[in-house]
Amino acid sequence: MVSATLTNPHTHTWSWQGFSIRYQQVGHEGVPILCIHGFGASSDHWRKNLPVYGQPHQGQPYRAYAIDLIGFGLSDKPTPGQPLPYRFETWGQQIIDFCREVIGQPAYLVANSIGCVVAMQAAVDAPDWVLGLVMMDCSLRLLHERRRDQIPWHQRMSTPIIQQLLGYPAVGRFFFSRIARPQVIRNLLKQAYHDHSAVTDDLVNAILAPAQTPGAADVFLAFVRYSQGPLPEDLLPHLSCPAWIIWGQADPWEPIALGRTLAEYPAVKAMVELPNVGHCPQDEAPDQVNPFVMDWITSDLAASNRT
Repeated sequence: MVSATLTNPHTHTWSWQGFSIRYQQVGHEGVPILCIHGFGASSDHWRKNLPVYGQPHQGQPYRAYAIDLIGFGLSDKPTPGQPLPYRFETWGQQIIDFCREVIGQPAYLVANSIGCVVAMQAAVDAPDWVLGLVMMDCSLRLLHERRRDQIPWHQRMSTPIIQQLLGYPAVGRFFFSRIARPQVIRNLLKQAYHDHSAVTDDLVNAILAPAQTPGAADVFLAFVRYSQGPLPEDLLPHLSCPAWIIWGQADPWEPIALGRTLAEYPAVKAMVELPNVGHCPQDEAPDQVNPFVMDWITSDLAASNRT
């Protein structure tokens, strides 16, 4: 739980390539930490973390940010491809530009799910702007066309058909309308979270409200049909900054056995597994996650003489 004595985030907007981007911030001085959400989530998914990341740790001052990727949260949701495609290269560039234009210096990136791939893309494309990565339950992109041989045969056969059907606007938007409902979202979150008590009304509303904004259906459908682009193992060998991994052992969507293979890359300094925690450790188990994040970053700063 976040202590009542900690500072609550302040919400801001930033204009990026002509679009309004929402971000949240705690603190104005110190080493920056930027949090990146997963698919269907937003900066609100870091509400239990930003107040901790934005306060001094072991005498080192920090400031913390969380951003809504374009197409998600309360950021603008332009029609896919007009002018921007919803791809990891697009989101990676958004993170790089945010570090340049808003933060004004290189930052540590803390990410969950597909946000981890975004963070790695940014670190590979602009290594001078990323100090290090903390990745939580990184998306393994199991529906990627190069992953098809790793999923059951019935999924291998059905996935392209379903993706093609969702490409028809009437079908896709009807499908999205069935998902963007409070009880459906609650049930999905209960799949993702091992501790169902963490699936609160506030969490459901934080996911549902952006899904009801204009353009949300088109962004959702564009991404679920995106089976190309980088896999984690494409990006990890090119990281020049340190990375740390946290993984919920009860994650039903990203198998921890495959997650362990990511820890074998030279850039990864440590991997911590959390028993009885699901896909979103930062929200389900912040009291376990936050100390790891701050200790790793503070130790790296000391070792690299960046303080």
